[in-house]
Amino acid sequence: MNMNRLHGIVLFCFLCLIMVRQSAFAFEITDALGRQIEFDNSPARVAVAGRGLLMVADALYLFPEAAERIIAIEKITQGWGDFLGVVDPQFGEKIIFPVNVGAEQILSARPDVVFLKSYMETNLGRPLERLGVKVVYLDFETPDQYERDILTIGKILGNEPRTREIIQYYKDMERRVSSRVSDLEYRRRPRVLLLYYSNRDGKIAFNVPPVGWMQTILVERAGGNALWKDMKGTKGWIKVGFEQIAAWDPEQIYITAYFSDPDEIVRELIVDQKWQYLDAVRNEQIHAFPGDFFSWDQPDPRWILGLTWLATRMHPDIFHDVDIMREARNFFMFLYRLNDTEFDRYIRPRLIGGLGEQ
Repeated sequence: MNMNRLHGIVLFCFLCLIMVRQSAFAFEITDALGRQIEFDNSPARVAVAGRGLLMVADALYLFPEAAERIIAIEKITQGWGDFLGVVDPQFGEKIIFPVNVGAEQILSARPDVVFLKSYMETNLGRPLERLGVKVVYLDFETPDQYERDILTIGKILGNEPRTREIIQYYKDMERRVSSRVSDLEYRRRPRVLLLYYSNRDGKIAFNVPPVGWMQTILVERAGGNALWKDMKGTKGWIKVGFEQIAAWDPEQIYITAYFSDPDEIVRELIVDQKWQYLDAVRNEQIHAFPGDFFSWDQPDPRWILGLTWLATRMHPDIFHDVDIMREARNFFMFLYRLNDTEFDRYIRPRLIGGLGEQ
């Protein structure tokens, strides 16, 4: 056989082998905006940025691969400490982008993919894509979106067995609550008010969430009647005055805060003469929403703990067998791979909402 022809055949076979190997690792995902995105292989360099990034980052770290794959992340300004430094010993070596980082600075980190919340498409996603950066959008705003977005992350990181474990964990936890409260008569569902306390520029305000937000969904799924469901507003917290709070006169009040101590806020409200006229305060049914590094009421992976805790508070007779401290310990062990010693060292000292005493 002609040597040149033989060399050509060998080269052709070699190229075919490369193409077969590449196609074997290629895959496609559909992100939260419904866009089909192709990958030649699982990305090795991952960046996380934009508003709401803490929910995305905490979800990524449910997968053990995240520690080595995440190479850059925007600074997280919410919370009471460095949670990612606890679950990732190499976190100090990451590139930390400044708040409101721009597309060109993200590009300088040479990411294979950037994860953004879907509402960051216009401000940050499109500029990144114009620079040739691959962007995947996630929602992580409601319990129903969690399964879809976890499936997306698991496929991108190449760990679908872990994906199934995570999804099953959430389904089991949700099922335990829903199976006990789904048939509750309306009169057995307490009239609940969840308030977000803010103190921006020294101005104290109380706010309720839109009906489609995680906080409202948690109250309803835990067996409560969310009094603010008829309030108009879908894009952000809705400010309410004390007159409206008094008109609702809830049986139970839950206070959440992301930059203040909710336990301290509750203590102040209990002694406030104006608030003492409320049924919930008179009956000692005003509670600080629990948390650790981050509050459990928001669309962070911790929402499942928030749902469980709410159910035990609203219906202690139905959930008398549920130990929320044990649930928290199991949560961090199974989802973030923290052992008992690490939980007692890093998580337990930061528990708020009355949990620190347990």
